[in-house]
Amino acid sequence: MKLRGIALPLVVAGVLATATLALAQHQHGGPDDQSAHMMAEDHRVPVKFPPQLRAHTLINMRDHLLALAQIQDALAAGAYDEAAKIAEQRLGMSSLIAHNAHEAAKYMPQGMQDAGTAMHRGASRFAIELQKTAVSEDLKPALAALAETTQACVACHAGYRLE
Repeated sequence: MKLRGIALPLVVAGVLATATLALAQHQHGGPDDQSAHMMAEDHRVPVKFPPQLRAHTLINMRDHLLALAQIQDALAAGAYDEAAKIAEQRLGMSSLIAHNAHEAAKYMPQGMQDAGTAMHRGASRFAIELQKTAVSEDLKPALAALAETTQACVACHAGYRLE
């Protein structure tokens, strides 16, 4: 399937490749292989959560990754409305109550709160852009919103760590 000159499988492959590269760089210190240095010096800001809230928050973050994988599956199948539903319900502003975000925010530094808010708002924008894609077949605005969403995740994980 082509969407305004973009082959959908290539788009999905690009998103997956970008995510894989980001994970590899996160785990191994980057393309210049400074992994030993990076692992020895973790400069992320430690954020102390009560044990139950920490466990709940980590479960939520793993669910965010699962939601992103399910969104990519839906995108590959051209199921934009399904991808939008997953994005909004599991990542978007509608998900905040289920994530107990109000309680978690009490323990977060302002920058971490801002990154979380950017991620949830970006996911809601992504869901809206996907709904538009179902009509226009122009996937580019949705992919830009997805990039914005995942960049907020990357920024938060690069700057903060839960304790």
